[in-house]
Amino acid sequence: MDIDAIPDLPTRVHDALEGVGIAELYPPQADAVEAGITRGESIIASVPTASGKTLIGILALLTAVERGGRGLYIVPLRALASEKYDRLSEFEDDLGINVALAIGDLDSEERWLANADIIVATSEKVDSMIRNDASWVDDLDCVVTDEVHLIDDASRGPTLEVTLAKLRSVNRGLQVVALSATIANPGAIADWLDAHLIESVWRPVDLRMGIHFGNAVHFADGEQTSVPVKRGERQESAIVRDTLADDGSTLVFVSSRRRAEATAARLAEVVFPFLTSDDRRALERIADDIRETSDTETVGKLADLLEQGAAFHHAGLASAQRSRVEAAFRDRHLGAVVATPTLAAGVNTPSRRVVVRDWRRYDSTAGGMRPLSTLEVHQMMGRAGRPGLDPYGEALLIARAHEELEELRARYLEGRPEPIDSKLAAEPALRTHVNAAIATGFARDIDALERFLAGTFYASQSGSGTHLRVILDDVLAFLERQSFIERDADRLTATSLGHVVARVYLDPLGAAIIVDGLEAAAELPSALGLYHLISRTPDMYGLYLRSGDRQRYEELLGVHGEELLGATPHPADEGPYEDWLAALKTAKLLHDWADELDEDRLTERYKVGPGDIRGKVDTAQWLLSATERLAEVTNEQSVPAVRAARKRVEHGIHEELIELCRIRGVGRVRARRLFDAGIETPADLREADKRVVLAALRGRRKTAEQILEAAGRDDADLEGIEPDASITFESEVAEAEGDEQQAQLEDF
Repeated sequence: MDIDAIPDLPTRVHDALEGVGIAELYPPQADAVEAGITRGESIIASVPTASGKTLIGILALLTAVERGGRGLYIVPLRALASEKYDRLSEFEDDLGINVALAIGDLDSEERWLANADIIVATSEKVDSMIRNDASWVDDLDCVVTDEVHLIDDASRGPTLEVTLAKLRSVNRGLQVVALSATIANPGAIADWLDAHLIESVWRPVDLRMGIHFGNAVHFADGEQTSVPVKRGERQESAIVRDTLADDGSTLVFVSSRRRAEATAARLAEVVFPFLTSDDRRALERIADDIRETSDTETVGKLADLLEQGAAFHHAGLASAQRSRVEAAFRDRHLGAVVATPTLAAGVNTPSRRVVVRDWRRYDSTAGGMRPLSTLEVHQMMGRAGRPGLDPYGEALLIARAHEELEELRARYLEGRPEPIDSKLAAEPALRTHVNAAIATGFARDIDALERFLAGTFYASQSGSGTHLRVILDDVLAFLERQSFIERDADRLTATSLGHVVARVYLDPLGAAIIVDGLEAAAELPSALGLYHLISRTPDMYGLYLRSGDRQRYEELLGVHGEELLGATPHPADEGPYEDWLAALKTAKLLHDWADELDEDRLTERYKVGPGDIRGKVDTAQWLLSATERLAEVTNEQSVPAVRAARKRVEHGIHEELIELCRIRGVGRVRARRLFDAGIETPADLREADKRVVLAALRGRRKTAEQILEAAGRDDADLEGIEPDASITFESEVAEAEGDEQQAQLEDF
């Protein structure tokens, strides 16, 4: 369908689409137009990856805004939010609209978003803003939700489900556009959302799925093609070499970080001879950029591999490092990327070939290795084929025996993706969202609560509320026992504590643990005690005890046990005791970071990646911010200690550096060097000898001038000033190389 043929398409939207090079619609997009996407009709589009789902959402949002409305684009991941924001921002100038990105803290309403025409946010952020009374939520006309099949995900699905239910509850007639990969039961979601169903198997690039076994690829249609494996060579290496010979790239999925790094190292040997001189120069620059972000062994290994034309991609890397890998792959400088499934969730990284090498993954609930779902494998395979670049895409599984070949064929080539099911009825999800529904006024009594829950996918799918009512009774009893709500017959009211729990976006169980810990504190809590407290909550994805860890942390418990907030479980109570020690390990990592240990030592000591450190620190900041709010209600005298612990973990510093780190551009290393030079406060910096300041900042004149200006110094000019050579720095952190990495934690 030509865009000239789109009915009800405002002229300005038509011209804006032309301006970004869109003149014709793909068949699934044309189906959405015929179903009324530009007239405000709700749609669910269940179509393959790379078939133009994003433009379906853009059409809905732009036409809604042109009608005088406001739109929201919900995505599951921050990285995906940035990608969609960039895409929508292309239309700002032509249409005179304001597109906003909301991926910040989970405890604010973001009032500035009231001026935005289109908001891009994760489902958790949207839910948080609803809880914090964001006024713009009531004015939405169109909501697009990407990757809606993730409702089936036990950890994130309930939030998306409840968020959509809330938005539909407060905005009658809301246009909902749900975008999904191919699933078995899209009609169930369409029924729930009162939406037209668009199903399609069309792709802009043909996708052939097959299995590599022996020296050949066995395709689903019965055809075979030769991809020989040299003696001693791995199958994925042979596939990558064969793809490079045809000027293509390969994305390989494996089950663990360790395997991703080891496989990338092997593939680098295959890729390097195929690199052009331009590729090598570009990759050297990218590798240098990567090295500037961190000096850890993991990042050093990644940079070395990048120079050879291969890379790994997993959650142990910081987001900036992963983004550089993705960009280098999209720009066709890398011949192979080896990833864990983190890369399969909607991020735009197509490739000529996709290899799903590991189709089993360890599952602690199953007590061993478990096959990946057909839906998840198809999501990975859907990355194959770059529109406009590849004549075709191939997605290959790897079999090492004939029996495995037949199992893979039956499970993934001939099998249908699984139906998706609501996970809302699980008690952890329900207690979180029930408390929030009561606190935000969605449910002021039992009947209203049941009516609200009747608008969820769970209720639409199950057709019976019996099971949910049983769990609901338990959840309400828990919330009342913890003094988060009060019940008067059927009337439900959130307490001041319950309101805080909802606003700071805590699992009520985690909030109960924090409140009990604060109340158990006989004196002002220590930083380690607070880090251990938040590490015991279900919201902190903590470290686990490795072989040999137990004795080490039992010794630490013996030294610092009195600082911990709460009663230590008896060692005979194996599960809780192990959890207590594991939380102590996580707390010790946070404490070491706040004690200014450098990143390289932390990654080695705890066997984690820089991305893991960033994740723990981010979560700790949020949980300590929430703890501070809870302490204001339950134990006000502990607030200063909580605030100091939060500031320390935010910047990775001892308490004496907090004031210096308030200055823009001053991070942990610069603050320590200034402090060691006798400059302890912003006031000191405004009066300090410029030669000393310049010496403390390693002679970096421009950086020093910017910091002096940020500190409020009138005469920040350092022209003609030389560093004081007599200044020495004794601290371990100050002696670390690469102070570019220190300015902000975000620079990891």
